[in-house]
Amino acid sequence: MKKILYVVLEQWADWELAYISSAVNMLGQGKFENKTVSLTKDAVTSIGGIKCLPDYDLQNIPSDHAAVILIGGMSWHSETALQVKPLVKSCIDSGKVLGAICDACRFLGAMGALNNAKHTANDANELKQYAVYKNEQGFIHKQAVSDNNIITANGTATLEFAREILRALSVATEEQIGGWYDFHKLGFYTAPMPKM
Repeated sequence: MKKILYVVLEQWADWELAYISSAVNMLGQGKFENKTVSLTKDAVTSIGGIKCLPDYDLQNIPSDHAAVILIGGMSWHSETALQVKPLVKSCIDSGKVLGAICDACRFLGAMGALNNAKHTANDANELKQYAVYKNEQGFIHKQAVSDNNIITANGTATLEFAREILRALSVATEEQIGGWYDFHKLGFYTAPMPKM
């Protein structure tokens, strides 16, 4: 079973993790395992007050993971977040799927990880403040962007982010992923019931 690692820092955004992980379990039919990672194995509290006890800390990450997903939140601009850089670099170097949403996109921009991929974030001007960021022409004004196994999304694009991750990992067929997305985006009475 392939592992998907979700990096959660203090004040992580609960809703940004919920759609992805539940879709992986519902559509993936046991092909993937959702696991959380943080700076230590101590509990981290979400913006909504939910405590998460991480499966791994940064020193004990399994090498057999298929993706690293940086869940947004209020701590990606902190000095302690810099500890995640080696994990991100390893993910890019190995060609594994790397996802970042909301403030985590700013983190990728600040470390130069978006310089060779089309991407999005909350704000292009936010990325331009970092000297290492050199890809203003690669910024796309879309909810979510996938390029070179790097998936980025702004903070209002939880469903679009999840859809792009599901596609990149081939969690299910395109029809199943599209049905799942439409059902959650359009609502119970508008979208047809998705095929699981």
